[in-house]
Amino acid sequence: MASFMEQVFEKAKKDPKKVVLPEGNDERTVEAAAKCAEMKIADITILGNPDKINEIAKNKNLKLDGVKILDLANLPNIQEYANEFYEMRKAKGVTPEQAMEIMKKDVYYGAMMVKKGVVDTFVAGAVNTTSDVSRAAIYLIGMKPGIKTLSSFFVMILPDKSFGKDGVLFYSDGGFVIDPDENQLSDIAVTTGNTYRELMGEEPKVAMLSFSTKGSAKHARIDKVIKALELAKQKDPSMMIDGEMQGDAALIPAVGAKKAPGSAVAGQANVLIFPDLDSGNIAYKLTERLAKAEAYGPIYQGTAKPCSDLSRGCKASDIINVTAINVVRLQNHK
Repeated sequence: MASFMEQVFEKAKKDPKKVVLPEGNDERTVEAAAKCAEMKIADITILGNPDKINEIAKNKNLKLDGVKILDLANLPNIQEYANEFYEMRKAKGVTPEQAMEIMKKDVYYGAMMVKKGVVDTFVAGAVNTTSDVSRAAIYLIGMKPGIKTLSSFFVMILPDKSFGKDGVLFYSDGGFVIDPDENQLSDIAVTTGNTYRELMGEEPKVAMLSFSTKGSAKHARIDKVIKALELAKQKDPSMMIDGEMQGDAALIPAVGAKKAPGSAVAGQANVLIFPDLDSGNIAYKLTERLAKAEAYGPIYQGTAKPCSDLSRGCKASDIINVTAINVVRLQNHK
């Protein structure tokens, strides 16, 4: 059977989308752009210094056939983009001069390209900070209707194929929202469920995790999860979502049947929602190391169109993988 990413690449090839990689002066971005074009998984645009980009490609023996290069020193439509950004942010004190300076920044220009429909998504963060990437996403792409919380998810690929969908589990949020309240946690649950639909093409089974299962303990932190569950069900009544439950009740059929009898999720969850960033981040790292799992993420979710932040320590292969994942999400994005 093809691996998870092999399946993602094949899906991406069937309907490639337009992707901008704003950080084109970085050799990892140039390598990723060349390979994405070669694999035909996306129509790639990169921003940067054309001479430097071509020099990187030459030194690394990369072909940039099919890759569109935009010169950061001479960007098309820059005045139009700056004017639009000024109109969007002038109530927050942004001046026309500041709007122009912001639009000259690669990640903001890339996000505006998404907003204007020139491209379908951006992938950045190899050079830019998470704060810059997240602000560009929120200011210019905006949030999906009904969702107020920008969050992230991880795709975890376990060697043990009995978990989730052939070993594929989605974890959230392990990378962005530190201590979500019940409203934010409900957004995270619904958003991750919808992301699972986009990427996997089937219905999620979402478990709201806690140190309690169905009232086995009492605490204010459990109350938060219970309230979040109620709100999530209101936001998407069609989604299979249940809680609160412990990790074993969510994943092990025998335990789920005992601790949460009658649950449509217990024992067969494919999406795990953690109550805070502490638990989500710890869980993904332990799963990756102890279970020898592959981890893809954190990948943004909740925006009007999919986009992604990268780790500044990422490799070219990470950029390629995230680009392909976003292409497949866009194919099924509603």
